[in-house]
Amino acid sequence: MEVLTALFGTIIKVKILRLFLFNAEASFFLEEVAERLMVPAPAARKELGHLLDAGFLKKRLITKDIESSQGGKPVTKKQHGLGYCLDKKFAYLEPLKSLLTISSIAADDSLAKRFSGVGRLKLLIASGVFIQNWDARVDLLLVGEDLDLHRIETVIKRLEAEIGKELSYSAFETADFEYRYGIHDRLIRDIFDYPHNTLIDRLGIEPS
Repeated sequence: MEVLTALFGTIIKVKILRLFLFNAEASFFLEEVAERLMVPAPAARKELGHLLDAGFLKKRLITKDIESSQGGKPVTKKQHGLGYCLDKKFAYLEPLKSLLTISSIAADDSLAKRFSGVGRLKLLIASGVFIQNWDARVDLLLVGEDLDLHRIETVIKRLEAEIGKELSYSAFETADFEYRYGIHDRLIRDIFDYPHNTLIDRLGIEPS
């Protein structure tokens, strides 16, 4: 991320660029951008303004169902107003997309370390966005014992904020995974039959 920050000015700008490149058909209100990327709204507004001036984004009237919380309960409200979307006529769209997707978070030891506190991991496989395999059904597979699903979700949310894209992941206790693996569960087979990086394998699943 340091190189991209040097090139584009701020981490927030890099996150916003990725958000719109990974969600090319979507439109977002300012509050959505700030919440999804876990950044202050004023800072997001500033960078959105710069990207509007550059022609990367444009504004449009949109109506969306926005989820919020009232009294600890989820509430959905319809919101109408000006939002932001990708301007597909931006001259440097494809080169920018290539640069920012290829330089997304790598499938290496640093990714594995992010999940060090989620339980006793036995298997961690990265695919999808982490290896630029856009057709993959799952971006991450986690297998272990005493997995803390809340902590896993927290790590996933932080990754999504950095990458700018919702991640698809599956987490299994070891016994459940071994059963599914043994009966050739379709989801499990799709992960192993297509390109992926094995970051942790204490089950001896992958050939050495």
